[in-house]
Amino acid sequence: MRLAKRVQQLPPYLFAAISKMIEDKQAQGIDVISLGIGDPDLPTPMHLIARLQEAAEDPVNHRYPESEGLPELRDAIGRWYATRHGVTLDSATEIIALIGSKEGIAHLPLCLIDAGDVSLITDPGYPVYEVATMFAGGHSVKLPLSEENGWLPNFEDVSSDDAEKARILWLNYPNNPTGALASISFFEEAVAWAKKHDVVIAHDLAYADVTYDGYIAPSILEVEGAIDVAIEFNSLSKTFNMTGWRVAMAVGNAEVIDALTRIKTNMDSGLPQAIQQMAITALDDPRDAISSHNVIYQRRRDRAVQVLQELGLRVESPKASLYVWAGLPIGETNSADYAERVVKETGVVLTPGSSYGDAGEGYIRISLTLSDDRLDEALERLSRFARGETVL
Repeated sequence: MRLAKRVQQLPPYLFAAISKMIEDKQAQGIDVISLGIGDPDLPTPMHLIARLQEAAEDPVNHRYPESEGLPELRDAIGRWYATRHGVTLDSATEIIALIGSKEGIAHLPLCLIDAGDVSLITDPGYPVYEVATMFAGGHSVKLPLSEENGWLPNFEDVSSDDAEKARILWLNYPNNPTGALASISFFEEAVAWAKKHDVVIAHDLAYADVTYDGYIAPSILEVEGAIDVAIEFNSLSKTFNMTGWRVAMAVGNAEVIDALTRIKTNMDSGLPQAIQQMAITALDDPRDAISSHNVIYQRRRDRAVQVLQELGLRVESPKASLYVWAGLPIGETNSADYAERVVKETGVVLTPGSSYGDAGEGYIRISLTLSDDRLDEALERLSRFARGETVL
């Protein structure tokens, strides 16, 4: 049997490898605590579950949904953007519902990329941007990010040849894995560059509402004229602890939204309508649940940063996202080796920064998405590891 080249070229998915490592350690009888995957441990608010149960009992929701999402859901997304970001969207042409933002991100290159075309991808960055480009027949050009530049790309570093071939510029702020932030002035610069080179910006805003210390994350669509060149992915996964329900949206340029709709109608049958009804309730709710969740995450962040600094890692408190990004201790140079040694000696799983690209080497990422007692146990093990004590 001969598999397609695109499958043969496919690297192991980062979090599948982490899951396998956890499984192997557990088979050895080790109590593994994973700080690797950003899947909220906090439950979906119960009133949203009640709305889902109610909607599931309605026979109208037992049939095929629409690929683009119910008009009522797209209207609710429009209201969310108007209230949260001051952005006015046409719900009929500038909004589409997604089966999780990962699905939309994976499908977008099929709308824009032909053989020989380029995606500009920040490094470090979410691996799906590159894989989706490869599936569409294009190739990726990495824009290295650095701590010194605030983990923001420098568009002047893009060669004229790459700029000419580029069809998509992928951005993600608040950023995974670094937790970096982008200002409106940065987005203005990105929009101007994209217009000059006729490139579509795909902005991944998955962590817009997991924020701390009073920080409010902007949408790129808040920039005047951004909708001419930009599409934005947003999700209820982290905002409402709804990762398992797979509900998200893409909003922005009508031509790109139309192309994504055409791809989706040929690829999937849309998001289950009962889940869409739950999403409508979430989007129209006050922000009380979001605020209470963020208080918990911020407390975990503060504790994690304190311990990581005691370990000798270079770390600043992130103002957004579910992660802490930390530079390795002095004398350590290989993040994969460091993470492997940590899990062997402590049973605590860290994500090597190199998993997100070459520019992530020298860093590790930890997730804040596990219960307080398990996080405290993980941090205590790491403290003992730093003191040279035997942990396991």
